[in-house]
Amino acid sequence: MSAVEDFIFSFPKGPQSVMLFLHELLLEHPEMTTKIRYKIPFYYRKSWICYLNPSKADQKGRVELVFLRGNELSNAQGLLEAKGRKQVMGISFESVDEIPLESLNEVLQEAILLDETVPYASKRKK
Repeated sequence: MSAVEDFIFSFPKGPQSVMLFLHELLLEHPEMTTKIRYKIPFYYRKSWICYLNPSKADQKGRVELVFLRGNELSNAQGLLEAKGRKQVMGISFESVDEIPLESLNEVLQEAILLDETVPYASKRKK
């Protein structure tokens, strides 16, 4: 079992099933790799694409799939929420049943295409 799977299985059944579903969905894409960074699972190709962020404060056990370059995505599906953040945007799920698979795949494909075609440039001040 990988470090990411160990992380996922350390959670209660509700968030665990959502994270496992998203993990398997993300790994269906060629060249997608995983790594635990900042104590949560990140998904990479050329650069960081997204991460899984289980909510510790939320009693419902929601899991947010966060796209690191969310501000550069079209959000044509209307799924992504900034929640006051400037760059990252995410989608929160409480159960596997509420995941809009077709729309989520569109967002994911756009994020992968962005990663493939536009090199990530850090906006941090030097």
